Amino acid sequence: MSNAISIEAASKHFGAHTAVDKLSLNVPAGSIYGFLGRNGAGKTTTLRMITGILDPDGGSVSVLDGKAPRDVRGRTGYLPEENGLYKDMQVLDMVTYFGQLRGLDRREARARGRTRLAAAGLEASINAKCNTLSKGMAQKVQVIAAVLHDPELVVLDEPFSGLDPVNSEMVLGLIRQFKREGRTVIFSTHVVEHAEQICDSVVIIDHGLRKVDGPLAEVKARAERSVIVDYEGDAGAFASLPGVVAADDAGQHAELRLAPGADTQVILKALVERVRIRRFDTREATLKQIFLATVEDAHDAA
Repeated sequence: MSNAISIEAASKHFGAHTAVDKLSLNVPAGSIYGFLGRNGAGKTTTLRMITGILDPDGGSVSVLDGKAPRDVRGRTGYLPEENGLYKDMQVLDMVTYFGQLRGLDRREARARGRTRLAAAGLEASINAKCNTLSKGMAQKVQVIAAVLHDPELVVLDEPFSGLDPVNSEMVLGLIRQFKREGRTVIFSTHVVEHAEQICDSVVIIDHGLRKVDGPLAEVKARAERSVIVDYEGDAGAFASLPGVVAADDAGQHAELRLAPGADTQVILKALVERVRIRRFDTREATLKQIFLATVEDAHDAA
């Protein structure tokens, strides 16, 4: 699979502050890629380098066939974290204006805007001023404006910020739709559960540094897993089992922490030789657990 984005040792400084520190990663074309990190981790700065709003001070950022971000702005769509709507403009005029900025002529932009606003349930608000919209409605308008020109690459900065569960599901649905249409979608968030629902790959950034990245399944496979065991009999020392690094045994119930790559079938076979098993459940680490462990470890190291 080709890459829609390649970042090689990219850094960005603002005075004495290093926002992004020699970051390298690749985003596969046609995938949903999540940028995870605390506030101030460097997510927004990285996305702004990807969209050509900022240039790296060192290293390189290339997008869509290895081009410089500034050279392919007509093929990218960007939703900023902050509200970018002009308060006194009418909704359809706002969407039309953004379409024109991305190369559409006024007639085409207006026709697309009217159709897509109606499809998003905003037909009654087409002539309303932007400052009358709720947070969720304004976010819908901004997403429609960002992709009105049908970009290949969609970049969304904190698209779930301030949204209620209904509107969060709406944005998740749009992201899934973009992927079905063959687009590459990158979004930043600190709501890790959203990333776990839809991402093909993720990166965790902390203090401008890449801490964890890769396909979501691989990221979770590399994390610590555990096994819950309900049993009858005397199991002896659980920690002596192959692949078990620690055990919390309450007698007839135990939680076993596994080493990376441990084979649960081997552990189960060894247990069956010792005790009668009533329950044997493998628990993968959630992305939230991985995220918290990563940023806490980074904080402790700092």
